[in-house]
Amino acid sequence: MSKRPPVQRLGEVEQLVLLALVRLGEPAYPVPIRDLIADTGGVELSRASIYITLDRLERKGLLESVFSEPTGRPGGKGRRMFRLLPGGLASLRAARRALDRLAADTAFAKGPS
Repeated sequence: MSKRPPVQRLGEVEQLVLLALVRLGEPAYPVPIRDLIADTGGVELSRASIYITLDRLERKGLLESVFSEPTGRPGGKGRRMFRLLPGGLASLRAARRALDRLAADTAFAKGPS
C-alpha cells in the first residue's frame, strides 16, 4: 500500500494565489492573477508579493512554470506561465476543509450577518 505524501500547509496569500489560478484556468501569468485577487477578492497585493509567492509555491512542488512563446510585438518576450499541480489542489482543499471544520457550529458557519 502506497502512502500519500503529506499535504503542504498554505498561508493566506498562497491560498489566494492558488485560488486565482483555479479560477483563471491554466496556464496563467502573474498580472491576471494579481488583478483577479484585487477585483474579486478585494485584496491588493504588490507585484513582488505575487512573484515571491509563485516562486515559493513552485519550490514547494504545488505548481510549475513554463515560458510561453514570445509575443507578436517587436522584441516581445515569452511570459512565465504557471500551472497548478495535483499537490497544489490537494493543499488548497485541505486548507478549506480545516477552515470549515474550525468554523463549524460558530457564527461563521451560518454565513454573513
